[in-house]
Formats: sequence, structure tokens, C-alpha cells
Amino acid sequence: MTGENFTATGQLLGTVVAVQANFYRVELDQGDGEQKSRGAEEKMDLNAPVPFCPSVPSPSPLLLCTRRTRLKKIGQQVMVGDRVVVEEPDWAGGRGAIADVLPRQSELDRPAIANVNQILLVFAVADPPLEPYQLSRFLIKAESTGLDVLLCLNKSDLISPQEQQQVSDRLLGWGYQPIFISVKDGINTDQAARYLSNKITVIAGPSGVGKSSLINSLIEFAKLRVGEVSGKLARGRHTTRHIELFKLPSGGLLADTPGFNQPDIDCIPEELIHYFPEARERLAVASCRFSDCVHRDEPECAVRGDWERYEHYLEFLDTAIAHKTQLHEQADPESTLKLKSKGKGQSQYEPKLESKRYRRISRKTQLQDLQELYRDEE
Repeated sequence: MTGENFTATGQLLGTVVAVQANFYRVELDQGDGEQKSRGAEEKMDLNAPVPFCPSVPSPSPLLLCTRRTRLKKIGQQVMVGDRVVVEEPDWAGGRGAIADVLPRQSELDRPAIANVNQILLVFAVADPPLEPYQLSRFLIKAESTGLDVLLCLNKSDLISPQEQQQVSDRLLGWGYQPIFISVKDGINTDQAARYLSNKITVIAGPSGVGKSSLINSLIEFAKLRVGEVSGKLARGRHTTRHIELFKLPSGGLLADTPGFNQPDIDCIPEELIHYFPEARERLAVASCRFSDCVHRDEPECAVRGDWERYEHYLEFLDTAIAHKTQLHEQADPESTLKLKSKGKGQSQYEPKLESKRYRRISRKTQLQDLQELYRDEE
């Protein structure tokens, strides 16, 4: 058998589409499993159920794989989106083993996914209402990845064309050309699908804006859970529990991610300004007087001005500086702060106690002190 997706040693190439506990669902490159499985047909029970994941259409075979011990020893993590080498495929049982991970083109930590080409941000223009500050925070986080950013605004059927134009003009000032869609009425979903063709895309956004509904419309067999919007907070209920890649009919893969309302601002303060397209335009035609300008109070700053999101920048800058300070405090052994876990993935910094002053005396030391005191009395 020949072909770029099949190695001379009988190994197969594929993409990790889901991670479940210590198992990895690997979609083999098209054609690899097809020819290989013909030789195994005689050993297979043709009436047995085909061990393919329903989210990956035929003819791309799917194997449930483990990771070789060698990869564990060298600390090689396997992520969703990784291109991997699969050995010893068991076509009857739908099993295999990941022997190697190919070099990654890109890598995200939250969500943990590799080889992503772009980020699709999905927000709603109503129900829940569009919050500029929250949208700006998501955009900054997306820009910090260095990937292309595509912005879709769902539930456009709930606002008038005049309101759509106002939102569009505002976001153009931010440097973005949004796509107004309505999953419910099928408005412009095909236009959004064209931007996803032949790419690995991460879809993100706050809960309740219709991410899962959009995926269901793009991929008929996804069947993701869809939650209603919370009445008290006007926010959506979290429905996605894990990361999984879904194959698009027109080519490409789409990753759904767990919804969250406020992504972290954990970038370097000096780099923050470059995540604002409108600020990049200003810096492209002029430069600040000081090379280490943070564009806050410095004289002759090329960025500070009357652009709309400047107030957002100042708030994010304070957050980024505080985060940097906390990292330095945590790394400093003589720091007066310590990081304490509060459970459920939350943590906070608290003052350290003076170790010598508040250290509890051991029972052995107490006994020794009593013995010495007794001898002194004698």
C-alpha cells in the first residue's frame, strides 16, 4: 500500500477528535483504514456493529486508542487536534495505540487543543443581550492566541435592521466585521459555514448564545445538548462538558468548548495593546515617545485618545499588571503572599504567616523540653 498517510512500517496517521479519560478517539486519514480493513474482513464478524463514532461520518474510520508507555515516560501529552501515528490497529475491536505525536502548528491551553487555524466567537445580540465589555474581553483573549478571529452574532431575528446596522458600525470601529446569523430561522448560517471549510476552528463564547445550536445546524449528526437562558441572570446555562472535534460536511473540523462568561486576562501588560485592532492601526502610523510606554499616563503617547475601547484597555491593563505581580509574588520564596485553593478550580492569594512565629511545636520537642525542665529542677 502506498500513500502519504500510510507509513512503510504499517503505521497509520490520524487526528485526535476527542479525549475521554485515558483513551483517545482517533479519526484515521481517509483511505488508510479503507484498504487496510479489506484484508481483515475475513476475520471480522460482518454482522457486528461498526465501532465508529456517530460524530465522524464514513468513510473515515475511527479507533479508540491508548497512549504508548514511551510517550508517558517522556511527558508527551496528547491533545484534541493532534496529528498522531497509530500502531497495531485492531479493526474488529476498533482499537489502536498512539505511537507518536507529530509537531504542532499551534497550541491552546484553554481549551487544550492543537493545530487550530481560527477562533469563531459566537455572541447573541439579544436574549441574552450583547454586553460590550464581555465581548471585548473575549476578543482580547482570542487575539492573544495569534489565530484568526471570526465574529458571529446570533439571534439577529430579534432586532431590527436599523439596530443591526448600529451594532455593525460600532464593531467596525473596533476593527471587526461581524456576521449576523439566526440559527432559529437559518439566516446566514451557510455564510458562516464557508469560513470554516478545510480548517480546524474553535468555537467559543458565553453560555446561552447558541453555540451548540449553531453546531447542530452545521453538523446534522452532532446532536449537542441545548440549554435555555437563565431567567435571573439573563445568561445561558452551561451545556458543553468536554472538547470534541466534529467533521464538517464541506471539510474541516469544528471544536465546541465549554461555555464560560469571563475569560482570564493573563497576558503580558506590554503586549496587551497589540490585541486591540484599533490601537494597532494607530501604532502603525505613529510611535510613542517611550519604548516601554503602557499607554496610560505617559507623555506623547500615540495610542491614548478618544477611541471607544480605551476604557476597556485601562481596566484590562490593571488586571494584567495584577496578574503579573501575583506571578512574581508566587515565584519569590520570600514573598508575603501564598496561593490557596478554594475548590472547584478557584483560588486566591492570602498573606503568609511568619513560619517561625506561628509554627506548631511537635510533641517530641515538647517532651524534650519537659525532660530538660525536670532535670533543671533536680
